[in-house]
Amino acid sequence: MKVTVLAYVDQEGSDKCDVVVEQVVDALKAGGHKPSILTVHDDLPAMIAALQEAKPDLVFNLVESFGKDQVGGLMGVAGVLDLLRLRHTGGGPGELYLQEDKALSKKLLAYEQLLYPNFATFAKDSDFETGGTLRMPLFVKPQRNDASMGIDAKTSLVRNATELMERVLEIHKKFDDSALAEEYIDGREFYVGVIGNQDLTAFPPVEMDFSGLPEGAPHVLDSKAKFDESSVEYQGTKAVMADVSDELKAKLQKVATEAYRVLRVRDYGRIDLRLTDTGDIYVIEVNANCYLEKESEFAMSAAADGVDFNTLVNRIADLAIARVEGPKPIRNTKKKTVVKKKVSAA
Repeated sequence: MKVTVLAYVDQEGSDKCDVVVEQVVDALKAGGHKPSILTVHDDLPAMIAALQEAKPDLVFNLVESFGKDQVGGLMGVAGVLDLLRLRHTGGGPGELYLQEDKALSKKLLAYEQLLYPNFATFAKDSDFETGGTLRMPLFVKPQRNDASMGIDAKTSLVRNATELMERVLEIHKKFDDSALAEEYIDGREFYVGVIGNQDLTAFPPVEMDFSGLPEGAPHVLDSKAKFDESSVEYQGTKAVMADVSDELKAKLQKVATEAYRVLRVRDYGRIDLRLTDTGDIYVIEVNANCYLEKESEFAMSAAADGVDFNTLVNRIADLAIARVEGPKPIRNTKKKTVVKKKVSAA
């Protein structure tokens, strides 16, 4: 297939993509496909024109933002792909909305009786909404941001009403988003990768090892732990394959696949879970279109299940095509003008 790998860059015209882009391209080439890279920033007409010119059989959507709008941009790009009737990996705008609005996600999980932290939302210039009785400490973060944006272990974990309101107001001002306050669930943190649509496969769970953090530090994977390689948080945390019993592994995978279905994740995703000392499993986050880099938790869990990176990427592409057999890429349907040449008699 002709596959356009769609990726976000910080500046229009830049070719500095995340390392995962080239990795996906190489994997698609290994699978016999013909991939090309299309980078986008915030020029919508240019993106549309480039896609219509490329006429791909599939768009491998790695976009995590569009301009300054992370969440809205993520859904918007998926919506444009749908309007262009281009087949693409991952969710459409509707599915992504369910997954990105964390308060709505929790309501859907509640309907299916899946455990999640009790929460409250604090919208700007509006009343707050509660989802259960809250007990301190609370973990406060933006309601609709990804990739640990707005999460700092030192300030996000609050222990009284004063700290709560200070953090809420900071999120309103800095991120222009509602604040989500949820009970902090103390326990082991697991990530379960899931792939598929009708038939789902849950990979072996990965556990986040917090043992390298200073004593008393909250066991939270915040933005520093993810991106600041010089920080104590980054150096003190690492993902490892979970050493758990077959019974616990099956329970974690069951909760993960149920959450995956409830929130309408398409093709692939990663479910973040917490296990308490009493054995309760809480759904902390549902990550659709999760990070695919070779060293990521998702690829790590797939490899533990015998699925190498090239196979993983090509399986995602196959799933997207199989899921959307109806709509075809828009082609140029304008009739060509044929100019007949006169041939003079010899």
